[in-house]
Amino acid sequence: MTLGTYQQVKDALKKFGITDYTVIDHPAAHTTEEADAYIAGHEGVRTKTMFLKGKKKNFYMVIMDDKKSMDFHKFMALTGAKRVSMARPEYLQEQLSLAPGIVSPFGLLNNEAHNVKVYFDKDIVDEPIQTFHPNENTHTIFIKTDDLFKFLKQIDFEPEIIDL
Repeated sequence: MTLGTYQQVKDALKKFGITDYTVIDHPAAHTTEEADAYIAGHEGVRTKTMFLKGKKKNFYMVIMDDKKSMDFHKFMALTGAKRVSMARPEYLQEQLSLAPGIVSPFGLLNNEAHNVKVYFDKDIVDEPIQTFHPNENTHTIFIKTDDLFKFLKQIDFEPEIIDL
């Protein structure tokens, strides 16, 4: 399976009439700290997106402020998920066509099985703009939160908002 691309994201956003976003091109960023340094001074909540695997190959995407720590026990208590951990790179490739360090909601374009449950931490849903790698870590997209939710709805994902 080939990896998702930035062009794939641009094409999907255009198809859904989402054109009001900004992209910053930068050297490859392998951590949220590197990405944050490249986009310093631009408005938007810095996010981290985690791809998780639970019992019986249940998959979850969790999106939160990149400064916040993930509490796996709290996540499991809130969602009813069992034995949750970070998904191995082969699952990330298989389900989202992405490599580690590039996980974002845009990878859901490649989840043909629609078997990933998407969760947003409540602390970021009221932020006007969110930031992500658009399937490649040499770009950061600044997208309005409303447009991000519109995108997810267009590709048939209904995210849940939880208080992590």
